[in-house]
Amino acid sequence: MATTLHTQAEVSDTSNGSNGSASSIHDLLTEKLNEATRGLDTRSAVEIARIINQEDQKVAGAVKKAIPEIAQVIDMVAHALREGGRLIYVGAGSSGRLAALDACELPAYFSTSPQTVQYIMAGGPKALASPVEVNEDSEDLGKRDIARRRPSRRDVVIGLSASGRTPYVVAALKYARSLGAKPACITCNPGSPLALAVEAAIVAEVGPEVISGSTRMKAATAQKMITNMITTGAMTRLGYVYENLMVNVHMHNSKLIERGIGILMRACQVGREQAVDVIKSAGRSVPVALVMLKAKVDKPEAVRRLARAEGNVRRAIEDSVMDV
Repeated sequence: MATTLHTQAEVSDTSNGSNGSASSIHDLLTEKLNEATRGLDTRSAVEIARIINQEDQKVAGAVKKAIPEIAQVIDMVAHALREGGRLIYVGAGSSGRLAALDACELPAYFSTSPQTVQYIMAGGPKALASPVEVNEDSEDLGKRDIARRRPSRRDVVIGLSASGRTPYVVAALKYARSLGAKPACITCNPGSPLALAVEAAIVAEVGPEVISGSTRMKAATAQKMITNMITTGAMTRLGYVYENLMVNVHMHNSKLIERGIGILMRACQVGREQAVDVIKSAGRSVPVALVMLKAKVDKPEAVRRLARAEGNVRRAIEDSVMDV
């Protein structure tokens, strides 16, 4: 008796109406065979490292081509956060883990609330450490998980999927858009269902992977670069960066305290002792201390200036300078 093998993709496409046929995954750019890495299993360790490095050098070029779309999303996110909205990432597998990483790092680096940039991931938090990739095939789970965050017109929702066809992510983005949220995506294949479901599609065409289909490599590197660009760009546009200094750093441990002191020393050309004294009098707030020194005002005045400038450090300083 003949036996029929049904792949997970075929089950998904048949049962929940996801976009594309079961065989279409083999036609994706990220799934194609990389001619430059044939015979990889016969190479020495140093040869393997060189080959991977050569392929990785293609990632920055692919990201560069997507800069106009990245800039569009930076402004979308900055506007949303300025208006009290949120950035919500949606992903699965490696893409979801990268989204989680970006969201989790921002409070320490920019003193944002953990609610400001969030992530949802197929399989939930346990999927960060354990593979539960079967959940990415469920459109219903994608809708359910994003619905729990109650996306609104003030929010930006960014879907990450190397293939651009992950049912969980596509369904979540479509649902968020139906509620008025502004949808965007980061993917590595052109013309994908995910790109068609959003207002701003960032497509980094990194090409075939070193190991065919292993999108934890070049595709994931591109997504990491782009999420960094989006959130760093948005935080800079909001004024949480002064010059090229991370002035909104959250000083909750010795490393970050030292970083804050160093930032103040460089930005204001003061000695360590003065920097420490001013940071203490500013309530361990680098932005407040910076405005105090640059505008030559006391703490209450610096706080008022920052409030009026909506946290934008440069605007608070320049406003102060003009008024003094």
